Amino acid sequence: MTVTRRHFIAGSVALAAGCSGRESRVVLYCAQDREFAEDLLAEFTRETGLRVDTKFDTEANKSVGLAAELEREAGRPRCDVHWNNEPLGSVRLARAGAYAPLPPPLGDAFPAATRPADRMWQGFAARARVLIVNIAAVTQAEQPLGLFDLLAEKWRGQVAIAKPFFGTTATHAAALSAALGAARAREFFAGLKANGVNVVAGNKQVARGVADGRFAVGLTDTDDALIEVRVGKPVAVVFPDAAGFGTLFLPNTVALVKGGPNPAAAQKLVEFLLRPETERQLAEGGGFQVPLNPAVTAAPAVGLKTPAQTRPMDVNFDAAADAWDGTQAVLRELFAG
Repeated sequence: MTVTRRHFIAGSVALAAGCSGRESRVVLYCAQDREFAEDLLAEFTRETGLRVDTKFDTEANKSVGLAAELEREAGRPRCDVHWNNEPLGSVRLARAGAYAPLPPPLGDAFPAATRPADRMWQGFAARARVLIVNIAAVTQAEQPLGLFDLLAEKWRGQVAIAKPFFGTTATHAAALSAALGAARAREFFAGLKANGVNVVAGNKQVARGVADGRFAVGLTDTDDALIEVRVGKPVAVVFPDAAGFGTLFLPNTVALVKGGPNPAAAQKLVEFLLRPETERQLAEGGGFQVPLNPAVTAAPAVGLKTPAQTRPMDVNFDAAADAWDGTQAVLRELFAG
């Protein structure tokens, strides 16, 4: 290959940057919604001077696409930091060796229960899996209070869920299997199928469909549901099974990618994402997410409950990850095609 002056200058700049230890950018794979992440990342760049090259997941392929890329790139990582929107994919990636442990003090301000013992990822800014109900079509007395209420004949053809093969819907299925047993989880999803459930592209489409009156009830995430509340749509949010097995709360997770090309910049980005101001902005800036750092105080959104204000589902995310393959087999049997 002919070495031109341009090639020589580019190579010299790269070598100088590597020798000095300075990094001008950090590469982030992000499953958080773009609308909530971009302002935060712009603030990080303003504060540090580090450019963030971000690859986002699509709504229809939430969290799965980027996880697959991280696994494919394991031999030669291109990414530095993985910001996932649910923990099960992070458990699986940690088991696959895609992550490096977070060095102290990263994450130390959070309760130990919000991260695994090996420190391969840290949970922050949780969402809950909730029911969104169209109150123009459903009276308060008729509102379902639990997941299994959706199997009643009166909800035939009126319930919506997101595609259950990825994202928080898939995570919810695996968590139900871990918490209730595989047979009970299958009973729930088979019952939805038999009752004519509507399967749409994503959780946002579930919430909008209920808000627009196309469905009476939907199973979605708090951020998508509360957006419809905020804009004045005729909807109510139900935290299901408060008198039973509880509502599933799912944290975002952040992890360092093992062998990432910009390790110093990566640690700075993780530190930024885990600081109290970030959780506060995710809670108050339209993301409606629940801070997990006990030092964070955020103004509660209308309709939002914290785990302390309802009954959270008692679920072990490692056990839910173990249940993933079996749950996915059931879901594909029921809903594929």
